[in-house]
Amino acid sequence: MLELAANTDPDLINDLQTKGMRLVDPRAGHESRRGGAGPSDHKAVSFGDTTVMVPVHTAPAFESPYLVEAPTADGLARVTKDGADIGRVRFPGRPRFYDLTTADGIPYNKIAVLHSRDVLATTILQTCIRYESRKKTCQFCSIGQSLAAGRTVAHKTPEQLAEVAKAAVELDGVKHMVMTTGTPPGRDRGAAVLAESARAVKAVVDLPIQVQCEPPEDDVWHQRMKDAGADALGMHLEAVTQEVRERIMPGKASVPLEKYFSSFEAAVRVFGRGQVSTYILAGLGDTRDAIVEMSARLVAMGVYPFVVPFVPISGTPLESHPAPDSDFMASILEPVSKLVVDGGLKASDIKAGCGKCGACSALSIYEKLRIKA
Repeated sequence: MLELAANTDPDLINDLQTKGMRLVDPRAGHESRRGGAGPSDHKAVSFGDTTVMVPVHTAPAFESPYLVEAPTADGLARVTKDGADIGRVRFPGRPRFYDLTTADGIPYNKIAVLHSRDVLATTILQTCIRYESRKKTCQFCSIGQSLAAGRTVAHKTPEQLAEVAKAAVELDGVKHMVMTTGTPPGRDRGAAVLAESARAVKAVVDLPIQVQCEPPEDDVWHQRMKDAGADALGMHLEAVTQEVRERIMPGKASVPLEKYFSSFEAAVRVFGRGQVSTYILAGLGDTRDAIVEMSARLVAMGVYPFVVPFVPISGTPLESHPAPDSDFMASILEPVSKLVVDGGLKASDIKAGCGKCGACSALSIYEKLRIKA
């Protein structure tokens, strides 16, 4: 049975990312992630030249028809679906920078972690004004879980981030970096700490950086983050209709959609078309048409709509919420891929960040197939 190739089979990726997979040996290969921001409760899996993040610690994953065995001596692991052999995959190895500690004694993997196989990611502030109130918290968020479990620190300093980023590039060939943050009090919504962190990293290593925050009150922060070294910006809608926003993320929904749109326009003027993106979680209640219509509006503005399947994370209020099915994802990602390709906003042209990585969605695979056609 040959090694599976994901770049020609988006349906397989949709199915894996909505159903998850069961691991015969959870310790095998590159570590999975639990808690925190980004692809939590996932494991990086390589299909040929493509690496994707697949849920392994979620409720759907525990019942998944996909079973992955431990890797053999050649590094390949057999995958079965309902008992039928479908191919082989690889797990990216443990990054070497994980074995180091900072000058002040903190393990590097408490400062930043590897996403996919060549992306360095960090949550600079592991606290958030939304998360601290049950009435305001985003129902899908687990930003406080990894902090409570001792897997990270509350505030990563610019010096720590620079030290870890330099090592990750030199030891593991990291290609770009994602800096996100919990939202702090204040009108900059985290832009200030992102700017100082990006500046510190760029002072020691030439690494493309995407910064992620809520829309700052003052649009001047877009230029300040760019001047500090940020190459791309993510401001994440997550949900696209106000009813779903208010139900799923009541605190964040207090920032009007109109503010997001005005901030997107200002950011595109600074970073350029395609270098501003937004995360959209399909499966929270927004319809297929609502997501596609919002994506069309965003593309027209020059904003890349990174649509990913919602993954219920253990320990959050939505841990029992069903994941979307693969047909629903295909019905969204196929037309959205046409929108972004026709609009000149391909994932491959993004300088850094989630959209460029693409591992949490099959969207970039649909794009590649459309470009080849």
